[in-house]
Amino acid sequence: QVQLVESGGGLVQAGGSLRLSCAASGRTLSSYRRGWFRQAPGKEREFLAAITWSGGNTYYADSVKGRFTISRDNAKNTVYLQMNSLKPEDTAIYYCATAASYSGSYYYTTSYDYWGQGTQVTVSS
Repeated sequence: QVQLVESGGGLVQAGGSLRLSCAASGRTLSSYRRGWFRQAPGKEREFLAAITWSGGNTYYADSVKGRFTISRDNAKNTVYLQMNSLKPEDTAIYYCATAASYSGSYYYTTSYDYWGQGTQVTVSS
């Protein structure tokens, strides 16, 4: 089992920045890939960014490319999501997830095995 805990969410004005963290504990040696997703009310969970744990390869959704940056600290078993130039439409609950293998695309929620509880991000206009 892997436990993921997100932090860093909150209320920010449009144009501002936030940095989310996702700390892992448990069987973290089984983590091959970490991803960030978000879910707004009435919408499906949306892929944002992913990073491979060994090589650090990164992938982004077009909607956040150039504004969001995913990074990792292997020693701390933590992945980060730096979010800049935030917009009101970025308001959602943000989730991190980890995959125990490379099977499936980084883009799909079904490719991940463990999820955090989520952290709320609210961007005011």
